[in-house]
Amino acid sequence: MAQAYQCTLPHSITPIRPVAPDGPVRKLPVTGYTLAASWSPDYCKTSGDTRSMQCSRRNGRFGFILHGLWPEALGGPAPQWCASAPLPSQEVVRRNLCMTPSTGLLVHEWLKHGTCMTGKPEKYFNVSAILWRSVRWPDADLLSRRKDLTVGDLRKAFVTSNPAWKPEYVGVDLSRTGWLREVRLCYGKDFMPRRCSRAQFGPSDKASLKIWRGL
Repeated sequence: MAQAYQCTLPHSITPIRPVAPDGPVRKLPVTGYTLAASWSPDYCKTSGDTRSMQCSRRNGRFGFILHGLWPEALGGPAPQWCASAPLPSQEVVRRNLCMTPSTGLLVHEWLKHGTCMTGKPEKYFNVSAILWRSVRWPDADLLSRRKDLTVGDLRKAFVTSNPAWKPEYVGVDLSRTGWLREVRLCYGKDFMPRRCSRAQFGPSDKASLKIWRGL
């Protein structure tokens, strides 16, 4: 299982509401991007969420989902909460729910990250979707059954599925106990894959890795 399995869009969605900033405004020059893909089974397990679109299975089962497209600065903290901006329409949010199955998360990512890239939510989500669809995700369920699995095994599997990528372009985020939380793909300002910074890259290839199946 890599991405959404038989995802169906809901007929209606929860109201679109603004979200409160979870950090300071940082208006900085954008020098690159991170495409962050969460491993949904781990989120559903650790959060205890059983009712949302992402975790209830009423609209499909999810493997990797798009957490968000994040602008990066040249070292140090990333740009965020750059401008007051219109909320995305219900239709824009709804059509992206098989990619990011949470209305609240879509709105949050637009306001926190997207406003540092463009003034239009439609453009932010269109760019996110183009990058998302360009990637082939490895079979994490199959990887999870491998004995003595490492972070390097995951990076190698990703590169095998995406020959234009190199292991040093693929960041990984683990929980404190070694479970896969996210894969973070690193891009330059031109949206071409590039080497991750130390902060983006995460643990070394030798680090032990566990992947929660739960699908």
